Amino acid sequence: MDDKQLAARINELIHEEHEIERGGEPNPDRLREIEVELDRCWDLLRQRRARRRAGEDPDEASARPANVVEGYLQ
Repeated sequence: MDDKQLAARINELIHEEHEIERGGEPNPDRLREIEVELDRCWDLLRQRRARRRAGEDPDEASARPANVVEGYLQ
């Protein structure tokens, strides 16, 4: 997935998150799934950008597992 595709996926997830939050019946399980997927997408995008700045191939970046990304300190 390239940067443009990642940005599109992030936007799709944000849109879905907002739709659920505006809806009459919240879905906490789906909201959590979206949150995790957003974290993974942002992490991958950051990896790609860092590789590019370092003169490396951004396509060699890979999505990290949810348990890794969710373990990061904010």
